[in-house]
Amino acid sequence: MTENDLATTKQEKSLLRSVPEEPSRAELSVLDPAEKFGFRLTHRMNKGALKKFWTFFQRHIGSLWIYLATYNLMNVRGLENFIAADPEKPLLLVSNHRSFFDMYTVSSVIFRRTSRPITLYFPVRAKFFYDSPVGWFVNLVMGWWAMYPPFFREAKEANKRGFDKFSLRKLIELSSAGKGNVIGFHPEGKRNLNDDPYSFLPAQPGVGKVIYEAKPQVLPVFIAGLNNDLPKQILGNWRGGEKVRIWFGEPVDLERFYEQRDSVRTHKAIADHLMKEISALGEKDRTEFAIRTRGK
Repeated sequence: MTENDLATTKQEKSLLRSVPEEPSRAELSVLDPAEKFGFRLTHRMNKGALKKFWTFFQRHIGSLWIYLATYNLMNVRGLENFIAADPEKPLLLVSNHRSFFDMYTVSSVIFRRTSRPITLYFPVRAKFFYDSPVGWFVNLVMGWWAMYPPFFREAKEANKRGFDKFSLRKLIELSSAGKGNVIGFHPEGKRNLNDDPYSFLPAQPGVGKVIYEAKPQVLPVFIAGLNNDLPKQILGNWRGGEKVRIWFGEPVDLERFYEQRDSVRTHKAIADHLMKEISALGEKDRTEFAIRTRGK
């Protein structure tokens, strides 16, 4: 281990010690009782031995049912880029967002086709997943509690954004240090419902803020072929549905952005750059998919 490595390790440990484990009383006070319970439950499931417990089920059970629903359709490119990433440092996967199942499908691929340590986190909008028993149940059966930390970003719930200060701190912590940490993030912020799989919504600066502060490894991912109808998606695996394509890009060099001022403009520039990288993968998919389609 070099002196630089030792310095980095000390910085990471210092960071982890400086981030509060729990939200402040003021931050929690903006949530209603159901949201507080949903947060406390999920927060507990993402700590220590319980996180390891649920990660085991995610790797061996959750990834299996996704595989069984997609194996005839699945096409993966560039997985070697994920495998080559340093497992000792957090890795941010940034992808386009077109269906409810984008990151679940990606997680099945990386769990089943690689052997590296993986501890997954999917930052999520809190609405539904944190405010009702049904949402808590979906977080369990779909994500094994990995839809964490939550963000309250709905316009009519602006008063609850005070809690997001904790979630942002937590997300930066998870992206800064932690062996095997893999964080799935959609720079667009919400699903793109346009019929064109190669169209994108404007990037939001939030991902840029996290990356600027944490400086994790970053890989772009392009996903196409999934839809939001679960029965249709599953039946398509045996009835000849659209091919599912997942493209893992090469690591994104963001050093030049870290030399710029810490500002919303810089954060947005980082997010825009990531969407360009995702779009470039989309163009590769467009070319290959068009050629294969014409060849039929």
